[in-house]
Amino acid sequence: MSTERIVSIIDALPLPVILIGPDERVRAANALVDAIFGADLIGKHYITVLRQPAIIAAIAETRVSRKAGSARYTGRQGPKDTVYRVSVAFADGDVLLTFEDQTTAQEAGQMRRDFVANVSHELRTPLTALLGFIETLNGAAKDDPVARDRFLGIMANEANRMTRLVDDLMSLTRVEEDARVRPRERVALGGLLTSVIKGLEPQANAAGVSVKLDPVGEDETVPGDAGQLVQVFTNLIENGIKYGVAGGEVTVQLQPRAMNTRLRAQVVQVCVADKGDGIAEHHIARLTERFYRVDNHRSREVGGTGLGLAIVKHIINRHRGRLVIESKLGQGTKASVFLPTDTVS
Repeated sequence: MSTERIVSIIDALPLPVILIGPDERVRAANALVDAIFGADLIGKHYITVLRQPAIIAAIAETRVSRKAGSARYTGRQGPKDTVYRVSVAFADGDVLLTFEDQTTAQEAGQMRRDFVANVSHELRTPLTALLGFIETLNGAAKDDPVARDRFLGIMANEANRMTRLVDDLMSLTRVEEDARVRPRERVALGGLLTSVIKGLEPQANAAGVSVKLDPVGEDETVPGDAGQLVQVFTNLIENGIKYGVAGGEVTVQLQPRAMNTRLRAQVVQVCVADKGDGIAEHHIARLTERFYRVDNHRSREVGGTGLGLAIVKHIINRHRGRLVIESKLGQGTKASVFLPTDTVS
C-alpha cells in the first residue's frame, strides 16, 4: 500500500496514530499526534520520538514476536500531565501505534481513592475517640460520676460529628445524582433568605453574631430547587456565623437582577459577608474541594465536615450559576452567588 494511501487512512482515525516502518523510522503519523509529540515526525527514528523505555521495549518485542502488545506513555500538555495507553501492533513489516488518552480515567480513579481515604480518616478520628472513652468508662472511670458525665458529653459530640459527616456525604451524593436535571420551579429568594436567617437565629445568638438581611431585590425569583438553595445559603450564612467575630455582623444582601457577562444571562446576586479573620489568598481556589480546610482544628471545633462548600458548588453548578469567594486576612470574607433568572439549558 502506498504511503499516501496509508496517510489518508490514519488521518481518518479518531485516535493519535504513528506508523513505524521496517527501517525503524516514522513512516506516517496523523495530525492528532502533533499535540503529543509535535509536528515533523516523518523520517525520524522512533527512539528519538518516543524516548520512554516502556514503549520502546514494547515496540522491540512486537517487531520480534509479531504479536500485539501495549505500554503506558506519560506526557505533558501545558500545565497538565497526560497518560496514554499505547497499543502496539505488527502490520506487514510495519509497527502501528495507537494512543488512547487515559488521563480523565486516571484522574477520576485518583479522586475516588482520595475520597475514600479522606472519608476513612474523618470517620477514624471520632471512632477512635469513642472507643477510647468506652474503654475508660468500663475501667478507671467506671465509678467516677464526674468523669463519666464529662466523657459522655465528649462522646455525644463525636457521635454528632459522625452523623453530620454521613448526612453531608448523602447530601453530596443526591446533589451529584441530580446534576443534569435543571430546576424549573420559581423560587422567591427574599422569602427563602428570611426563612434561612430565622432558622439560624439560635446559632447566631449563641455565637454573639447578628445576621442582617439587606433585601434590595426582595421580589426576585429564580428557577431553582428550593430545598437545595436553602442548603446553599444555610451553609454560607452558617460559615459567616462560625468564622465571624463575636459581637460582629454577617450581612446578607439580595441584589436586583442584572446582566452577567461571565454567565451571559440575567442573574440575581446574593452576597454573604462577614467581618472575621479572613482567608489567605492561596487557600481561596481550593475552598470548594472536598475535605479541604483552611484550619483543620478550628473547622472540627465548630463542627465542620469539610464538605459544605463542595455541596454548595455542586448545587450552584446544577442551577447553572456561579460562586465567587473573596477574602483578605483581617478583612473578613464575602461569598457571592450568581443565579440565572431564566431557565438555562
